[in-house]
Amino acid sequence: MSAPTLTSATDSFVGSFTAEAFARHLAALSSSPAWWLERRRAAYETFASLPLPRRTDESWRFSNVAALTLEGFQVEPAVPAGLFLASPFGPAHLAFVNNQLVAPPSLPREAIERGVVVTTLAEAALTHPDLLRGHFMAQPQKLGSAKYAALHSAFVSDGAFIYIPRGVELATPILVTHAAAGPDAAVFPHTLVIAEENAKATVVDFFVSADASTHFACGANDLYAGHGAQLTYIAAQNWSGTSRSFQFNSTVVRRDARVQSLNLHLGGRQARHESLSQLQAPGAFSEMLALTVADGTQEFDQRTLQIHQAPNTKSDLLYKNALRDQARTIFSGLIVVDPDAQKTDAYQSNRNLMLSEEAEASSLPGLEIQANDVRCTHGATSSRIDPEQEFYLLSRGIGKTAADEMLTFGFFEEVLNRLASDPLHDVLRGLIQTQFKK
Repeated sequence: MSAPTLTSATDSFVGSFTAEAFARHLAALSSSPAWWLERRRAAYETFASLPLPRRTDESWRFSNVAALTLEGFQVEPAVPAGLFLASPFGPAHLAFVNNQLVAPPSLPREAIERGVVVTTLAEAALTHPDLLRGHFMAQPQKLGSAKYAALHSAFVSDGAFIYIPRGVELATPILVTHAAAGPDAAVFPHTLVIAEENAKATVVDFFVSADASTHFACGANDLYAGHGAQLTYIAAQNWSGTSRSFQFNSTVVRRDARVQSLNLHLGGRQARHESLSQLQAPGAFSEMLALTVADGTQEFDQRTLQIHQAPNTKSDLLYKNALRDQARTIFSGLIVVDPDAQKTDAYQSNRNLMLSEEAEASSLPGLEIQANDVRCTHGATSSRIDPEQEFYLLSRGIGKTAADEMLTFGFFEEVLNRLASDPLHDVLRGLIQTQFKK
């Protein structure tokens, strides 16, 4: 098996992820199906051929692209011995550390008997190749990170594969943990969820650093909701404070299906999240929610795209950011309505709570409407804490940090209250509280 050949012009764009490193990665996966390996080869060639982002690229406007180095990372990090990971969401059905499954998949017998599948991508490549082939990274990247998405497709060694058959409803969430451990570890978490017709499920991804080392995380998730399906997806990201993170979300919503996704962003020195939602049939509904607590010198870069491809579809996006210290957030969102997507109902709102005079929030909401019978609204706001509210709390002996926390939760509750599950609401609230106790 020969490694892809790179020219000197592209060598500077691959960093630690050289052709030699990729060849070793493929060799470790030699038992995988040929089509799965070939897809990885094509992805690596795409990665190697694309340049790094430039500040002049519109899709990277306001981003600190100079810090997006690919140098100095461990491509195949070992799993530290004796590592124990506790998740605030409870015992995980799938747990990965440094791209490796660290415990057998677990699922209640009742769910297994009803045909629910919770397994790894590596296993799914052998047992469910058609489903994996049809849904894994099936949607082209449209938000600027094609190079990093190709890097993910080339180097992902394992991840979560979740399949809910037609008509099956799961009462409890499926929990997945993705962890990075050890200095300069590079991880490529992936979760693929397929909810067939009229299925109902909740899936939770927890991304966490097991130590304070610098990590590189390049992850993705694919969500597919068949006709009439109801899918709730929650992702909580808490990488170490010096890590760099990319996460790509792709959601496909079919007729009368509903997908609610909520992303909590806490960790990382620099984190970029791209979310694409495609409403492909009448009655489809996509709810896109996000909460971010940014402090220190963190940068959170959020890019979203809501594409309405059929009539009578609805999308609702609400992203809220709380910024402290010298933190920065960037939001760039676009609603696209195709010519045939009449009766579209689309909302997009980015709201920023500035807890510091030095924090910076940049917002770029946008619309691209090609139909004439639609209702679309978009907007962005940035505001300081109401001085009267803060004075009221301070005058009653509450310290400034505690007052900021209380006011931030008041700001966040609009998003958290959209969750139907009180236990998940409480866990997310607890994770947010950890940011104020550093």
